[in-house]
Amino acid sequence: MTTLDALARENGTFAMVAMDQRESLRTMLAQHHPSPISDDRLVAFKLAVARELAPFASGFLIDRDYGFAEVVAQGLLPATSGLILAVDVLDQPPGGVVEDTDVEEQVEPGSAVALKLLVIWRDDGERARRVETSRRFVELAERRDVLSVLEGVVRDAPDREAAIVEAARELSAVGPSLYKCEVPLHGRGDPAEIERRAQEIDAVLDCPWVVLSQGVEPDDYPRAVEAACRGGASGFLAGRALWTSTLAAEDPTELLRRHSVPRLRELGAIVDAHGRPWRDKRDKEAR
Repeated sequence: MTTLDALARENGTFAMVAMDQRESLRTMLAQHHPSPISDDRLVAFKLAVARELAPFASGFLIDRDYGFAEVVAQGLLPATSGLILAVDVLDQPPGGVVEDTDVEEQVEPGSAVALKLLVIWRDDGERARRVETSRRFVELAERRDVLSVLEGVVRDAPDREAAIVEAARELSAVGPSLYKCEVPLHGRGDPAEIERRAQEIDAVLDCPWVVLSQGVEPDDYPRAVEAACRGGASGFLAGRALWTSTLAAEDPTELLRRHSVPRLRELGAIVDAHGRPWRDKRDKEAR
């Protein structure tokens, strides 16, 4: 049986890299390079990130459309980095944000140890549908005998911080292996307040959880991860905080080595020191 050890560091915390951005990545690259950005350019960037960062990550997330097959064929992930396959179908206008998602059920995980689904959470009449989509996703992962990583991102909420907690409570009720959550307060402000709000998230979750990095300034992310871990998180699954600074390069390899690898190692040390090992969360909830 696959357990979260397949995605965790030796001590049970998580230091994982997200590289499943699709049209969002194309838009980011287009801000630095002449358009149009080809599919080959997207894949080349993703493979460079995998090649340089996966050796220092406990997990690596990528999508099927741009790079999954190449990562597997080229053997870019070491045994210490579990492969996560994104199975979210994105409703995203060109140059815009993801508006909604569904789950791609006709998928085979291959060598992936986990599947991941993004859910855009709004306090509207579609809440029950999104919960059902999340349930279908968890059931899909169970049928494929892999882990399920469920990501909730809040939109259009008058009180974002309360909505993050409500989304975590509602979506995690379907029983994912791991929940991926936004950082309270966008990682800004008093670390003690971020920690307190992370405790509120932790209180409604029955499963271990990690934080994403979207919406957090890269330089604020280490402090935000530490505060979230002090509040109960088990680590991170981050993309932009690690590799945004390399987007302008024709070949990001050198910048990944110079900037992204040290940042990833710094974050790994933070979760080692402050993150809750995933089994501790499971044991606590079982009592």
